[in-house]
Amino acid sequence: MNRTVAIVGRPNVGKSTLFNRLIGERKSIIDDISGVTRDRIYGEVEWNGATFDLIDTGGYVDNSQDVFEKAIKEQVKIAIDEARVILFVVDVMTGITSLDEDVADMLRKSKKDVLLIVNKVDNNKRLQEVAEFYGLGFADLYSLSSISGSGTGEILDEVVERLPKEIEDAELTAEQIEEMKIPKVAIIGQPNVGKSSLVN
Repeated sequence: MNRTVAIVGRPNVGKSTLFNRLIGERKSIIDDISGVTRDRIYGEVEWNGATFDLIDTGGYVDNSQDVFEKAIKEQVKIAIDEARVILFVVDVMTGITSLDEDVADMLRKSKKDVLLIVNKVDNNKRLQEVAEFYGLGFADLYSLSSISGSGTGEILDEVVERLPKEIEDAELTAEQIEEMKIPKVAIIGQPNVGKSSLVN
């Protein structure tokens, strides 16, 4: 049962800030210099009684000859393969960039369930600029500020809704689990036709 979510996007859109916000601790390093997050970083999110695994990734740069950016690109692709749902993060302050379009193209080819997350939306002016990002071709668009946390609740509600439901077998006894596997048969019929003798 895959309950894994990956955060992807180009460099410096706030992926690690969002990751830290959702897992509730500072696990990913945050810096204005791109390339700080290189490997996949894993954490666990708990929301309204549900849990899921979250992956933070480095900034995706397509067609780069830089050895670090090529390695990051491979790590991003592995995270996408592992995930059931993708949070594609973009930056409202810069608008759509060519790197955003590269990530969008890759995600469309992946056939994964993608939520487009417009980050750094912390005032009404920026909220009005969010609509531009529908141009990337994803219907499910959400805005938030990963620094303040505003908007994260709605996104978490949607993520949990899209993930397969957790089976609470751990709370059942071994006897109860075995009983669930036994086929149930009901004997029906008119009164006094010998149903009881079938059971005996």
